[in-house]
This record gives sequence, C-alpha cells and structure tokens, in this order.
Amino acid sequence: MQTIKSLSAVRRLSSVTVLALAVLAGPVLAQKADRPGVKVGDRWLFETRIGAAGVKSSNRDWVVTSVTAARIEGTENGQPLMLTPDLNNIESPRRKDSDLRLLSFPLAVGKKWSFTDDFVVVAVGLPGRANCTAAVVVYEKVRVPAGEFDAFRLDAKCSRVTEGSIGETTYKYWYAPAVRAVVKTESRDTSMGLTTVELAAFKLQP
Repeated sequence: MQTIKSLSAVRRLSSVTVLALAVLAGPVLAQKADRPGVKVGDRWLFETRIGAAGVKSSNRDWVVTSVTAARIEGTENGQPLMLTPDLNNIESPRRKDSDLRLLSFPLAVGKKWSFTDDFVVVAVGLPGRANCTAAVVVYEKVRVPAGEFDAFRLDAKCSRVTEGSIGETTYKYWYAPAVRAVVKTESRDTSMGLTTVELAAFKLQP
C-alpha cells in the first residue's frame, strides 16, 4: 500500500513538473517565427500618425491580390503594391526599394543582419541609399487599435544618403505572427521626425 501511495505521489509530482515546464517553455518556443503564409484576399488597414502628439495623417489599406514564390502583389489604397515574400516593400505609392530587409525570416530573438537599400521617394522622385542594421530584440505583447498581440519587437538603424542630404532613420517595429504583418512601426528620421504606423483592422483568409 505504501508503495502504491508513493508511486501515486511521484506521478502527481511529475505531472506538475511537466505542466510547469510546459508553461515556462511556451514563451521560449514562441520566440521563433517562420515566413507567414500570406494568402490572396488578406487585408490590413493601417493608421499613420505624425509627431509626438500622434496627429493622424492618413490610412494605408493593403489588399493581397497575388502570391507567388517570388513576390506578393496587391494594392495600397487602390494603387499597385509589391512586397517580397518576407513582406518587405519593393514598390508602393510611397517608395520603391531595391533590397529593403526590415524583416528577414525566420525571426528569432537575438538574430541580427545588415543590408544596403537603394530607394526612391515616389512623391518627389528623390533617390537615395540606406545602409542599415536590424535586430530582433524581444518577444512581447503590443497593443494597437486592432487589438493586443504577441509580437517580435525589432530595432533597425539606417544611415541615409540622398541628393545633397545625409541623415539617419531609426525604427522600432513589432511583427505579430497571428496577423501575418508588422502591427506597429515607430520611425524617427533626422529630417522628418517621428512617424507611427499602427494596425487598425484586418481580415485574413483561412
């Protein structure tokens, strides 16, 4: 009888230990994300705010219309949008990029990389080059108008050279695997100041 009781106690202790380890391991296992499976029909609505006061300036309505191994195509406010499979901009109504890699999947806390991007600011036809470093800093919760999400926070810094101008842009941005998108970006530019972009609504295809 004593042996049975002891065995039962050991089993209960083992169960509790396994449960505790599973709870502790959950966040650790979550700290890696593969490239998202973006689908035709996925849609995200972003709000853009300018300055420390957060004055709303515009919305960005993204709709995916085509997904291939080479690129993701869609529209931004009805105009052509082209992204890499890693969700980095190639062409939008705002800018064109040669090798923008603010995201580089798989994501894991501690991952770092660097890249050089030749870009054009579409509104003024201004070309430039940015030398950038990026890093995945932490896995945490972030709240935006669309809700609260578990997300990877990334930091990036870009030294920017345009015609007659040298500057720097720093980024803090949060990628949420459940939404297949960056849900918040805070960018600070030496000439433009603070710009904040947050996810306001989304609809994903199953």
